[in-house]
Amino acid sequence: MQNNIFKIFTYSLTTVVVLLFIFTSCKKDEEFATDPSVRLSFSADTLRFDTVFTTLGSVTKRLMVYNKNSKSIKISSISVAGGSASMFRINIDGSPSLQVNNVEIAANDSMYIFVKVTVNPNNQDNPLIVYEDIVFLTNGNYQKVSLTAWGQDAYYHVPNQRLNFSDGSYLMYSYAHCNTAWPTNKPHVIFGYCVVDSDSTLTIPAGTKVYMAPNAVLWIYEGGTLKVNGTLHNEVIFQGSRLEMDYRDRPGQWGKIWLSAGSKDNEINYAIIKNAKIGLQVDTVVNVNPALKLDNTIIENMSIAGIYAQGSKIRATNSIVSNCGQYAIILSIGGDYEFLHCTIGNYWNETFRNTPSIVLNNYYKDVNEVIHLRPLVNARFGNCIIYGNADEEFLLDKNTAATFNFKFEYSLLKTALNTSNTTYYDHCKINLDPIFTNAGLNDFSLQTNSPAIGSGSPSIGVLVPYDIKGKPRAFNPNMGAIE
Repeated sequence: MQNNIFKIFTYSLTTVVVLLFIFTSCKKDEEFATDPSVRLSFSADTLRFDTVFTTLGSVTKRLMVYNKNSKSIKISSISVAGGSASMFRINIDGSPSLQVNNVEIAANDSMYIFVKVTVNPNNQDNPLIVYEDIVFLTNGNYQKVSLTAWGQDAYYHVPNQRLNFSDGSYLMYSYAHCNTAWPTNKPHVIFGYCVVDSDSTLTIPAGTKVYMAPNAVLWIYEGGTLKVNGTLHNEVIFQGSRLEMDYRDRPGQWGKIWLSAGSKDNEINYAIIKNAKIGLQVDTVVNVNPALKLDNTIIENMSIAGIYAQGSKIRATNSIVSNCGQYAIILSIGGDYEFLHCTIGNYWNETFRNTPSIVLNNYYKDVNEVIHLRPLVNARFGNCIIYGNADEEFLLDKNTAATFNFKFEYSLLKTALNTSNTTYYDHCKINLDPIFTNAGLNDFSLQTNSPAIGSGSPSIGVLVPYDIKGKPRAFNPNMGAIE
């Protein structure tokens, strides 16, 4: 009987082994999704390590990876793009690594990836923000999740408020701290929208460095005010948060400074605003004072526009707007503007530009193509240079049913427009190269043989007695911002 039991047991065990063998042998590759169009889903498209360290820091965050397909997925590799130089490590199944291969996720299942960063923000050799990607390769298809972490100690303005809209969408933002002037002992870094609320004034003192993350916006809301108080040789700098050499002059790295409709009494003096999409967007004025007083300021390397005004009021002196992808200055939907001793030099060479540097406009069309008139009360350019590498640097977009007042006085202009009417063009030099020292490097000082030297109006010069570099103007001043 024992022999029979043994035989039965042996037979049963053999049967199980055979069945297992048959089952595993039948598990074909086609059980895995092999189509390159199959994609993973993630719990976030960016992991931000926003703990501000004061000593050597180490933070771990969790990323969920989802397979929402009806078949299993085999991920060929999950890797940190920066390789051994990266400050980030990924952890799958308990082992921190730079790369993990052949990771399987069952159909309609998910897995955890733990991401760790080790960085000392007191190390001034680090980037201001550390950027990296986790790269996923599945069936020849690449996907990525972005990683950011503080690289240096700074004041970080990170969205922590939510504005909900009726369509279900929302906007995340932070409030700018307006009780006192921003401190200057460390740089300020803005993520997302940083808002100056109604009846608040943000004061940014001389020497402050403001770094803007991708698509970041400094938003001066209705009733709010911005005061940028830079000084000569101690300017306030607004630029992208990437400090590597490759990003030094790369346009479009961040959003804009937005002086929205109803913001009031904004003043910017001795600022450098560079490498954004739009340098300054200035919307409808709320009182009789200028919405913006702009003095001694450089706006350069904008992918769209340097100054974009809509029915606003701007007074600008000693300012330089240069190298913008579409427009240097748009004065749209009417308004009241005065630019004295300003240089507009648009030598954009990142892509082909077929748009003019200066646009004046006195109307707009709504979504139903209905025209709404807005008077251009005044657009005065005195002792200015407006030049560039486009064939035509002016667009006068006029609706004859509304006021359209403009005047260029003692200015050097590049245009094919008829400039014979002295009501609009008074003592202007037309289509003469201003002979800048090096426009490609944003050096808009004038060489000794420039036709703009000594060609400005003395009566305008006394209104702006010093140039952007602090040099007194001559009795017969130069055109432009630099004496």
